[in-house]
Amino acid sequence: MSLVTLGCARNEVDSEELAGRLGAAGWTLTDDDDDAEVVVINTCGFIDAAKKDSIDTVLAAADTGRKVVAVGCLAERYGDELAASLPEADAVLGFDSYADIAARLDDIAAGRPVPAHTPRDRRTLLPVTPAHRPAAAAEIALPGHAWLPSGITRTRLDRAPAAYLKLASGCDRRCTFCAIPSFRGSFVSRPPAEVLAEARWLASTGVRELVLVSENSTSYGKDLGDLRALERLLPELAGVDGVERIRVSYLQPAELRPSLLDALATTPGVAPYFDLSFQHASPRVLRRMKRFGSTESFLDILTRVRTLVPDAGARSNVIVGFPGETDDDVAELEDFLTKARLDVVGVFGYSDEDGTEAADFADKVDGDVISQRVARVAALAEELMSQRAEDRIGTRVEVLVEQAGDETTGRAAHQGPDVDGTTRLVGDRSLRPGQLVPGFVVDSDGVDLVADIAGAAW
Repeated sequence: MSLVTLGCARNEVDSEELAGRLGAAGWTLTDDDDDAEVVVINTCGFIDAAKKDSIDTVLAAADTGRKVVAVGCLAERYGDELAASLPEADAVLGFDSYADIAARLDDIAAGRPVPAHTPRDRRTLLPVTPAHRPAAAAEIALPGHAWLPSGITRTRLDRAPAAYLKLASGCDRRCTFCAIPSFRGSFVSRPPAEVLAEARWLASTGVRELVLVSENSTSYGKDLGDLRALERLLPELAGVDGVERIRVSYLQPAELRPSLLDALATTPGVAPYFDLSFQHASPRVLRRMKRFGSTESFLDILTRVRTLVPDAGARSNVIVGFPGETDDDVAELEDFLTKARLDVVGVFGYSDEDGTEAADFADKVDGDVISQRVARVAALAEELMSQRAEDRIGTRVEVLVEQAGDETTGRAAHQGPDVDGTTRLVGDRSLRPGQLVPGFVVDSDGVDLVADIAGAAW
């Protein structure tokens, strides 16, 4: 069996949990597609480009003659409709199939029919709160597997020194452009003890940086009756033996309480890294998105962050071409980005998503205009990101080594895995992946940095 993961960090964790369940049931995971009897594709269903990529990946796998199973967000979101339009897939399975995924693959391998998932709005389902969960199962002694207190097995699919750790699932926000809550469900936090148990297991496999992910990390603990749960959890995670650095992703600006901001900026072992979901800067556009904020309020957050940690990392994504967006709104967004000095900015053009409120808005921006605006804002963002990287020349950074050899690279505290820039290390050829080493930034290339190990003791 081979496993292909598309989409976000949450999907990567889901794939490792699927791999763990399948491995515990006797399935063997292979990196060689030629040896795979079944190819499982963990799809993404967030935006049109991701949907197309998922479908193309299924078709390419089917062309090899192997059995193909689609799981993940696209499968959950469209289920039997996707199965009808994509007969090349031998099965389309939703999230409810994950608990007995091995049995489903047994059926598929044996040629037994497996009904396609029937989608439903997961916001209407009763959340599985900690009080409703089964008692923790005993740990199993399988190499490379962990049986977590939630009853989930997980197998690491790589040996990178950084790994994702899921804080929660689902989202309670109702942004008018986003369909994620309808297929991921309401927000449910994992209990702190469960998160800590998985953190310890990850550390035992060689992980040195834990990247906390969810649909909205600033909401962590609200369903547990503790709005300060993340602030209490961070120092405990940082204290896990073997863990050098904690990073938190997916922060909602409207929920970034002063005490949480302080904890993220000042807790020892926690990277001062602010992955802030701004989406736009025009108050008028943000209100139509059912979000909150403005250029002034967002800049205030960044000012407070940088008052505590001047070289803190900050990144965001923005949507251009939202229904009703005017030239003045775009100009305000550009003004904000110019003043914000973000390390990384992702620029996306708006597209209608099935079942969202914005899909029914009448004042759509013409597609050609959206493309022009995306190109314009993206060009500005690229220039600003390069300038921000240049600003870091002459500063000291701590880099987690990810690759060593002829070229040694890693990531500084302001660089998140997979989505941000990297740092190339010079001056020491004896480094190994997993080491956290100081460096002195001597050059930049776009968003990437070059740091000298020998000059780090300045």
